[in-house]
Amino acid sequence: MDKYIDIFLQSFSGYWKYLSHEILNPHWGNYFYWLIGISLLVWMLEILFPWRKEQKIIREDFWMDAFYMFFNFFLFSLIGFYAVSNVFVQLFNDFLALFGIKNGIAIEINALPFWLKITFAFILKDFIQWNVHRLLHANKYLWQFHKVHHSVKQMGFAAHLRFHWMENIIYRSIQYIPLAMLGFGINDFILANLIALVIGHFNHANINLPLGPLKYILNNPQMHIWHHAKYIPDTKPNGINFGISLSIWDYIFKTDYIPHTGRDIELGWPGDEQFPKDFIHQEIYPVGEEKEG
Repeated sequence: MDKYIDIFLQSFSGYWKYLSHEILNPHWGNYFYWLIGISLLVWMLEILFPWRKEQKIIREDFWMDAFYMFFNFFLFSLIGFYAVSNVFVQLFNDFLALFGIKNGIAIEINALPFWLKITFAFILKDFIQWNVHRLLHANKYLWQFHKVHHSVKQMGFAAHLRFHWMENIIYRSIQYIPLAMLGFGINDFILANLIALVIGHFNHANINLPLGPLKYILNNPQMHIWHHAKYIPDTKPNGINFGISLSIWDYIFKTDYIPHTGRDIELGWPGDEQFPKDFIHQEIYPVGEEKEG
């Protein structure tokens, strides 16, 4: 037990040192400045190639969503998630060790060439996320947390990272077991995560940039806006267009839906008028709220 307590306590100082180092020491693997740089780049594309030309550059909830980006990427880990995660990772590895599996590695993934390992990591990670995303819509309890992401009323790049803190736990917990069993480490995902960040910003952005045949592989604004549509067909009650980075899963499993351009459709869900509009109340939702829809 003392080992886990030490891991928990040391993780706070460890993550603070990591975050401080990232801020003070820019480098190529620096998530902090990559997040800023990618966000500014996609924002410039929104300004240069706007899909909804009447939408303001500083759209509704722009600054709140910008804060969400840094909160979900960094601050949530700083206030405790990183510490709790490290304890559970150690517990999981200790559990695997009981069966003779060390460090969570069941398959020698590092034997693959770098480019193939990163490609495999990106595709596997995205497929897991696609399934988790479907679960967030299909399960009425998890949907309460996912409502935060769907409370966006005007789409823009920063809406990508507007999501409830519970989604951090859900996504990362479900992803960790299969990825750890394959032997992937955090360093394997730097490039894969940056690619996912670019695509995620892009598919939430107010951008008119047709992809041609690539739309059947990569998620994009014209497809993803329908995922956020307030009204979806009765034949697909659990949602549509669940792709995170890749759209191909929706085409394979028949959850794709793009009836027309969707540029000016209303976003949200039926009955969202009473949903909290500020960060604090969104983050503590659904505590103290009537859970409907």
